[in-house]
Amino acid sequence: MAHTLLSIQVIPKTPNNEDSIPYVDRAIEVIQQSGVKYEVHPLETTMEGELEELLDVVRRMHTALVEAGSPSIISQIKIAHNPRGISMERLTEKYRP
Repeated sequence: MAHTLLSIQVIPKTPNNEDSIPYVDRAIEVIQQSGVKYEVHPLETTMEGELEELLDVVRRMHTALVEAGSPSIISQIKIAHNPRGISMERLTEKYRP
């Protein structure tokens, strides 16, 4: 069982005030390619795994956004860590149909 949940909202600055959605899409592609369990929500994406692994995904997201042309990125991150294990499903099961 995973020990960490990490939710992230990336807010990339874009050249010439372009739409930021393609940049956010690129950040989500990095998560998809990482192989970690994740869920995309309207305002953030939550990942499940080990802390070091998830922080590395965040680093790769920022690198990909800079390579895509973003001059700067702000990320809002929430981390829930439990040495006994934690999962998105366990925390939200009572709200799922």
